[in-house]
Amino acid sequence: MVLGANDGIISTAALILGVAAASASRDAILTAGVAGLVAGAASMGLGEYVSVSSQRDSELADIRKETWELENQPEHELEELKAIFKAKGLSDGLASEVAIELTQKDALKVHLEEELGITPHNRARPFQAASSSALAFAVGASLPLLAVVIASEALRIWATLALVLVALVGLGYFGARFGGARAKRPIARVVVGGFIAIAFTMAIGWLFGTAIA
Repeated sequence: MVLGANDGIISTAALILGVAAASASRDAILTAGVAGLVAGAASMGLGEYVSVSSQRDSELADIRKETWELENQPEHELEELKAIFKAKGLSDGLASEVAIELTQKDALKVHLEEELGITPHNRARPFQAASSSALAFAVGASLPLLAVVIASEALRIWATLALVLVALVGLGYFGARFGGARAKRPIARVVVGGFIAIAFTMAIGWLFGTAIA
């Protein structure tokens, strides 16, 4: 969601500032911004859905394979589980006891978790991924649009840049804290990268506007 919001802020800000640099009217800027918001959110959501759906298909294939192996090769699967526990540091006898006891409770669950790393908490959820990414993009994209709405024509570009700066700093800080890292470097990456993208777009908008004029 942090990445989605970051994309929404930067891409929409770059779009509307590029249009603004071409000396476009407020209505044209807002139209471009709203179109960018809708298109970006839809693209982000669809991309996440396709990606996570592929991950889910792979998980389901692994589950079917593991189910078949447990039904047709139970001894081999038990030996695999013992080997996993031995690799984690258990003695041969204890690894055997643990494998047998866990297999008796829920063989498929323990094999999915220990062999494949598939748990109920990290299963792929395409709709959840798509909706959260699309929503995050839309929220991020709405911030530069808000600046265009509330700022006067003379301050439109500067107000948008200021709001984008605050938003990117906040996102960089939140992303760093969420990942357990120090905030200074992530904030710098987000801000510098975002403003480089905005600068390129504004330069193209200005050159295009000059050429048209």
